[in-house]
Amino acid sequence: MFSYVIPNIPVNAQWQQNGITVAGGNERGNAVNQLFSPWGLYVDDDQTVYVADQLNHRIMKWALGATSGQVVAGGNGQGSGAHQLSSPFDVIVDKDTDSLIICDYSNRRVVRWPRRNGTSGETIISNIDCRSLKMDENGSLYVTDVGKDEVRRYRRGESEGTVVAGGNGRGDRLDQLSDPQYVFIDRDHSVYVSEWGNRRVMKWVEGAKQGIIVAGGQGEGNGLEQLSRPLGVVVDQLGTVYVTDGGNARIIRWPIGVTQASVIVGGNGAGGRSNQLYGPVGLSFDRHGNLYVVDWGNQRVQRFNLEFNS
Repeated sequence: MFSYVIPNIPVNAQWQQNGITVAGGNERGNAVNQLFSPWGLYVDDDQTVYVADQLNHRIMKWALGATSGQVVAGGNGQGSGAHQLSSPFDVIVDKDTDSLIICDYSNRRVVRWPRRNGTSGETIISNIDCRSLKMDENGSLYVTDVGKDEVRRYRRGESEGTVVAGGNGRGDRLDQLSDPQYVFIDRDHSVYVSEWGNRRVMKWVEGAKQGIIVAGGQGEGNGLEQLSRPLGVVVDQLGTVYVTDGGNARIIRWPIGVTQASVIVGGNGAGGRSNQLYGPVGLSFDRHGNLYVVDWGNQRVQRFNLEFNS
């Protein structure tokens, strides 16, 4: 099954502009109520948040309403042991096996870790500079390899995988990627990938030899047609692209066919107020349409509640 399914969101939906801190937000540190350079996140059906707590070398679980988190993977110091992680960048939940799947970046591996009371992980992919991952309904993993500027799909049991985006060297052609960050998979198995190097989001239809620009690609800047350090990306069932525009401290929405995005959260300068972000990275929605963003510079995860217009 999908590791993550986005709900139906109207194209004109709006979110409350003041975020609620649902993880971290207590300066950086290694206490259970703190985060240190958080990056990727996964939001479960019950609004539990899993966070890749990168420089604490652990995965944290924050239940809805909790004031502190629980270490569910790593947390045994930085290292390459089966019980350790080193700069994890992303995490998802594989419900079929009730496990966490983790981009263990500095160890150049992808690890499967039991979700409940797991004390060590199992390496399922090796020799990969993994920055982000997603899973489709067949249990296939899609992983960005920032070292090879590509996205690979790994069917269950595969160790080599198949290139489904990029893989033609670093560059800005439509068949290339440059510093790929986050990946998202839609129901048609199209691959969406944010590119830090090209300041764009690309869509690769299943089987395609090149991608289509669906956001950005107009150089770095703060115009509504531009991106600066695009990272987290989510695509809803209408094909609307949502992306964290890290350098501009905002979340933008890019519906199909438009040339300019709209700012849906942030855009009020980089800062720590509830209506501000500071270097936003990971992005997700819960099943109610509420928006979650890893606010990297503020060491927190913010939830922006969906407003239901009459």
